[in-house]
Amino acid sequence: QVQLVESGGGLVQPGGSLRLSCAASGTISRLNVMGWYRQAPGKERELVGTAFSGSSPNYAGSVKGRFTISGDYAKNTVYLQMKSLKPEDTAVYYCNANGHSGSGVRFDSWGQGTQVTVSS
Repeated sequence: QVQLVESGGGLVQPGGSLRLSCAASGTISRLNVMGWYRQAPGKERELVGTAFSGSSPNYAGSVKGRFTISGDYAKNTVYLQMKSLKPEDTAVYYCNANGHSGSGVRFDSWGQGTQVTVSS
């Protein structure tokens, strides 16, 4: 029902900044939660941060103070602003969202992922 597409990944030097976007296609009547996850080579997928409906975002300790989740709800887009990037932030970043579509159908969707590489 709802498709998510991440974008904005790329190569950045340590200490640099990058902003990822997660755009949702299709109408959404209720968005319960959105989250950003990442998976580094040979590692398990880990939670970066979540934004629950009606509450402020939560962040993993490793990114707290450096990453910020925000949204442009008119565009059905959520962002992950990453600052002070470290080589250990290198990973494929995924967004996830669940809720109800405009037709009333429940959805729980994942994006395809976008690569972030932090290297000099």
